[in-house]
Amino acid sequence: MIRLLIVGDVRLYREGLAQVLQGDGRTAVVGTAARVDELLENGRDLDPQVVLLDMTSSGSLNAVRAITAAMPEVKVVALGVPEVEGDIIPYAEAGVAGYVPREASVDELVSTVTGVARGELPCSPRIAGALLRRVAALAAANGTEPQLRHLTTRELEIAQLIEAGLSNKEIAGRLCIEVATVKNHVHSILKKLQVRRRGEAAALVRGASRGPTPPALATPRRFPATPSAAPGGPPLPSHPAPAVGQS
Repeated sequence: MIRLLIVGDVRLYREGLAQVLQGDGRTAVVGTAARVDELLENGRDLDPQVVLLDMTSSGSLNAVRAITAAMPEVKVVALGVPEVEGDIIPYAEAGVAGYVPREASVDELVSTVTGVARGELPCSPRIAGALLRRVAALAAANGTEPQLRHLTTRELEIAQLIEAGLSNKEIAGRLCIEVATVKNHVHSILKKLQVRRRGEAAALVRGASRGPTPPALATPRRFPATPSAAPGGPPLPSHPAPAVGQS
């Protein structure tokens, strides 16, 4: 069985989820933690293979970075992450190994955890699309235009959307950010690329995009539109998983 540790700041949520997963039989919940500092202080002794992190908890992105830095051998699965490109990419770059959308069932959650433990990247088609676009952006940055290498991740995304002909308002809607934020990024992009117009920046991106084809990711696993509880599941255990840092 896969050794799993759950991190979430709502006690009822994490302990309830621990009981459900403990009863599944495919995972062994070795502990729960309310905060990442509890995990980092005491979790190593529990030797988890996978950390299931509630993305609705405050500071979840920094939590991913802290876990992957301190425990690089542990896989982090993001639970309840919104399928929004502006959220997905930073979590991927921080080290998330798998995603579980909000509408997933318990069985799908366990399937994701087992896939991650095998070194796979289970995710929905929408998340896979976002990751593929990021790979394409990296390929463009390593292409024929060395100026693109000076752009940040977000600037590369926006530069590609400029090349696609999107306005600042459309870019803001696509990435779920403010129009003023887009304008600031565009100003920085033009400055770094040493050009004065959006069309010139688009031309540089277009030229770089003729580089190598990005590698394919693992085939995405589809989730049903409507979650369903697994009928006739195994009985819940009488004792919850131990809380990290408690006896």
